[in-house]
Amino acid sequence: MLYFIGLGLGDAKYITVKGLEIVRQCSRVYLEDYTSILWYSEPDDCILKYCVNMRWEDTHVFSTTHSDLVLRALNAGIQYHVIHNASIMNAVGCCGLQTVSIVFWTDTWRPESFYDKIKKNRDMGLHTLCLLDIKVKEQSMKNLMRGRNIYEPPRYMTFAQAAEQLLEILQNQRDRGEELAMTQDTVCVGLAQIRAEVQTIHSGTLQELMSCDLGGPLHSMIISGHLHSLEVDMLKLFSGPEGLKTLKMTDSSTYVS
Repeated sequence: MLYFIGLGLGDAKYITVKGLEIVRQCSRVYLEDYTSILWYSEPDDCILKYCVNMRWEDTHVFSTTHSDLVLRALNAGIQYHVIHNASIMNAVGCCGLQTVSIVFWTDTWRPESFYDKIKKNRDMGLHTLCLLDIKVKEQSMKNLMRGRNIYEPPRYMTFAQAAEQLLEILQNQRDRGEELAMTQDTVCVGLAQIRAEVQTIHSGTLQELMSCDLGGPLHSMIISGHLHSLEVDMLKLFSGPEGLKTLKMTDSSTYVS
């Protein structure tokens, strides 16, 4: 087993309890210090005393280092496991800028603004991460007006619900004669319960993933833009036999759907 263990954003003490447990059990530990900076001053006081610092002399090191290592491991018959931690991908939210969220529609409120953001990204060939709505400790209008502290059961939007709303928006776009940013054949990624033991990842077309059971909450959706060949290889790990059939090559290393 090859473990990829996130060390977090600070010094080595930012490793998770789970990650440290696995480090202590491993027969060999390598410290990857190319894609980030590990801040430390006293190695004896942190996990570095377990580590052998090495550089990947036989690996093409670039921004997709970890995907490359995953694919190499699987090609060699070695299974892998990811232990997540904080990274710049989530901590960057401290600046206050927002991501795309897909909200629950109601009978009287059916916004399409999230589609506009997806369209802008697709027009530029960029992927879009969509966080799906949650409704926790919400009151009905009736209870709210009567001042009763009675709350509705929690609801968590599923990938299928988000996809259904997107497909309805696409139909509205067709009816208005507008150019579509995506179709039911656009390659997407559905993610659920992203943590080490129980996470679920599926890739495929938007239509295909509508009927895919991702399991319990929380769900997220990624709508693909232009895909590099290495990204396609990674998505194949999470797709069915027909899941990526709509991809088309635009040049030697770029795929679109």
